[in-house]
Amino acid sequence: MAEELKEIGKVMGFYSHISVAAIELTGDLAVGDTIVIKGHTTNLEQPIDSMQIEHDKVEKAKKGDQIGIKVKDKVRLHDIVYKK
Repeated sequence: MAEELKEIGKVMGFYSHISVAAIELTGDLAVGDTIVIKGHTTNLEQPIDSMQIEHDKVEKAKKGDQIGIKVKDKVRLHDIVYKK
């Protein structure tokens, strides 16, 4: 049985020189959660080790927040972010 994925956001930007994705959240996310980012050419799964809002480290973020997270591979504008 496939794991349930809950859509929690969308990639709004990607900064390749620091490998950070800017994500606008439509759901809640916390450090320790595992996310999956999917798009036309993107399929990335990774745990959230840390995230930032306006350059401040946060443990939790909620719907409407814009967060920055380190990603281990390239992501693209409008890729969808899911929580496992």
